[in-house]
Amino acid sequence: MNAVATPAVLAPDAQVLYFSRLFKKPVHVSGGGKRLGRVDDIVFALEEPTPRAVGVYLNHGWGNPDEFIPWERVVDLFRAGMVVKPPEQGAQYPPFQDQAGWILADKHLMGRTVLDIDDRKIEAVNDVVLQLIDGQWRLAAVDTSFNGFLRKWGVPWLDSLIQDDLIPWKFVQPLSIEDATTSETLQLSVARAQLQDLPKEDLADALEELSGEEQTALFSALETDKAAETLTEAEPRAQRQIMANLRKERAVSILASLSTPQLVDLLSVLPHEDQRDLLPLLPEPRQTKIRNLLSEREATATDFMNQDYLTVAPDTTVRAAKTLILGSGLDHHGVSYLFVTQAGGPILGVVDARELLLSTDDTTMEAIMASPVVSAEVDDVREDLTAVFGKYHFRMIPVVDGEDRIQGVVHYNDIMKSST
Repeated sequence: MNAVATPAVLAPDAQVLYFSRLFKKPVHVSGGGKRLGRVDDIVFALEEPTPRAVGVYLNHGWGNPDEFIPWERVVDLFRAGMVVKPPEQGAQYPPFQDQAGWILADKHLMGRTVLDIDDRKIEAVNDVVLQLIDGQWRLAAVDTSFNGFLRKWGVPWLDSLIQDDLIPWKFVQPLSIEDATTSETLQLSVARAQLQDLPKEDLADALEELSGEEQTALFSALETDKAAETLTEAEPRAQRQIMANLRKERAVSILASLSTPQLVDLLSVLPHEDQRDLLPLLPEPRQTKIRNLLSEREATATDFMNQDYLTVAPDTTVRAAKTLILGSGLDHHGVSYLFVTQAGGPILGVVDARELLLSTDDTTMEAIMASPVVSAEVDDVREDLTAVFGKYHFRMIPVVDGEDRIQGVVHYNDIMKSST
């Protein structure tokens, strides 16, 4: 049997075959016999350590019965197709009859999404990798690179230019045998610690694909801050499902990790009775702010603002500003800009944090700050804030009182997301 070189992620000195090289290729009877059809799928039995190939599925279409060729009848595999022994009885192999514990490469794996712990993002399965182990062809890995498409469409010379992105089968598991025919998701066997490193957007996508116990299990494995971040990225349907299954103690800790605008976005998609139950879990005056935002009253900049920002004096050097940023504990959103003020005085200017990278360490904030500063007033309504962000495209803007003293900041995402 012809096979390609073994990728490093698989066992050494073993033959490897890609499903894409067999998919839709002809199946001939040995000894120069007739063509039976084309490979529509390869059937595997889910067993340890990896699924074992048990047969080949042929679908003739046009109302003709399909065929199932037991794997022990396969004589040879090659890039142009497959050679099998003739049927033991009659002119055709018997129809395919699904069995418990069987999974099909194309039907149940190709195109499905998995959590890729190597790249730490969700990927689609573009190919399935078979490996010959102790005389048996087994499902060894899935490939999430573009190579599967290249191989399937007959341009294998291009795949040498792109590195395979293989995930060993031991990390990839269907949610259940029963779900394999309906679910579009493959679950990754990933440690709790590794989950914390996955991007919140990808975790949200995974939660949206799950439901019931699987969704609850994945969300419960996340640390509080990660869970809160992920929850804000999920679609409303998933948010409702997750919140409905949270214990009270867990709900309190997650709600406390969300900003006021994030809480408003979350509560606005929940049923009224859930809003009523969750709001008392928050301390005052947050309850009042959120009720104002959820009510028909026009919310003001004060309702949207938070205190995640940094101020510096005009004579602060770039070196000192960098030290301040590193020790602030704020994320990249909170340090997008440094606001230049005298203690208790009005805003004098603003420094884009990226400007620090272009300036020498001894340069002062006064020398590189932009002035005057675009700001919002405490009683500006959402429409006013949307107009400012739409015109200037800043990542955040300060909120000032009548004497131009900074009271807080409003982030672009909080306003523009709330306005859509």
